[in-house]
Amino acid sequence: MRLRKVAGALDAHKEDKKYFIENPANNKGKWKNVFSNDNKIAVEIGCGKGDFAIGMANAFPDINFIALEKFESVLIRADEKALKEDIPNLRFVHFDAANLKEIFDDKEINIIYLNFSDPWPKTRHAKRRLTAPSFLDVYKDVLKDDGVICQKTDNQILFNYSIESFSQNDWYLSNISVDLHSEDRFNIMTEYETKKSKLGPIYRLEARRYKN
Repeated sequence: MRLRKVAGALDAHKEDKKYFIENPANNKGKWKNVFSNDNKIAVEIGCGKGDFAIGMANAFPDINFIALEKFESVLIRADEKALKEDIPNLRFVHFDAANLKEIFDDKEINIIYLNFSDPWPKTRHAKRRLTAPSFLDVYKDVLKDDGVICQKTDNQILFNYSIESFSQNDWYLSNISVDLHSEDRFNIMTEYETKKSKLGPIYRLEARRYKN
């Protein structure tokens, strides 16, 4: 369940200049300037309360992580967690991924993480899924030619849909897992994953435009 919107709460967090990017469109094509380095850029779409983004940024200090979240209430919680630490390679953005090209230039991103996205289970809502063809076209533009999309989900229907969507739109799949937690593999969990992994398998895949 989403936390209720608290009036004015996000405005208060916008004062956090350490992690919060208030006008992300101003950084289009210039995100490396935000981090003052030329490191790879990873984007998590739908960061929730921040466990994954914070964990990954700590684990990979040589990669810049930009965590997007369209719901104010959970983004506030993510920012609160990050403020307890010093993580120079992490930024939070209040933004809807449907408009991704407004804030990222062509070939600006190295990695996109889609963690436990809304499965939109009804067929008539399939175009809203973050692995629908219209979204894949956007990812193709903002990702570097050797870029990768990493998806995790507990929803088998969404996972099967994603495999089909990627395959039919000239993306190549690798590192497919139908039970991620049964494998001996490095894995930073989201807060949602921590709860749901006790109830069933976690599915994972990687997708690229070109074969390695």
